[in-house]
Amino acid sequence: MTDTLIFDVRDHVATITFNRPEKLNALTPEMAAALIDAVSECNDSDAVRCVVVTGAGEKAFSVGSDISTLDNYATPWDFRNRDDYCDALRACRKPVVAAINGYALGGGLESAMAADIRIASHNARFAAPEIKLGWIGGGGMAAGLSYCAGSSNAAMMVLTGDMIDAELARNWGIVSEVHTPSALMPRAMEVAATIASRAPIAAETAKLNLRAAHTMPWDKAIEYERDLQAICFATQDAAEGRAAFAERRDARFRRR
Repeated sequence: MTDTLIFDVRDHVATITFNRPEKLNALTPEMAAALIDAVSECNDSDAVRCVVVTGAGEKAFSVGSDISTLDNYATPWDFRNRDDYCDALRACRKPVVAAINGYALGGGLESAMAADIRIASHNARFAAPEIKLGWIGGGGMAAGLSYCAGSSNAAMMVLTGDMIDAELARNWGIVSEVHTPSALMPRAMEVAATIASRAPIAAETAKLNLRAAHTMPWDKAIEYERDLQAICFATQDAAEGRAAFAERRDARFRRR
């Protein structure tokens, strides 16, 4: 890990914090590499059942890539094939909750959209500002916004580069909830703790199922859902869930 990316695990919830508040949590290649390592650890650990990602400080979740590092790539092809922090978050098999505590701009917005659930503070602001600098997003901006906000709202953001506030982001479906800054992390951790209390394999397959619902044709998505259901049903946790239901007690899930 690195001082600019903090990784912590408690009570089955991993917290990943972008930690460059003096730079509005702009992301460097070093941070991208650390994020890849953190996600790999989450994927491999039975102790992690849900992940919360947020930014340090009171101003920003992340403003995306540190622009001062973008000229360090020898060729456009090297830039194209760089280690990407959005890809890293999308590769997380555990459910991810984004606690958006300020600016989520460019790659910061793309990182937030790589999460499964997004919760924002009242002071959060969202934008796809790349067009103002002469390029476009490359970490899933158009796909993510089109899916979350609809084609016209996505076009409004991508083609103007202008910011929207947290309430409009909620109205457009980019975030699920908006809270005061002081209530944001407690609420994000509450959601994560709830997910972590559920059957872990079921939560991971539910994440796969939600992604399939977005990317597969209708009939294939339902077929895939049924396959995933059968896999879950065969686990020890599913047997424990049925037993706990019959015995009127809380289930004790073990990710088995």
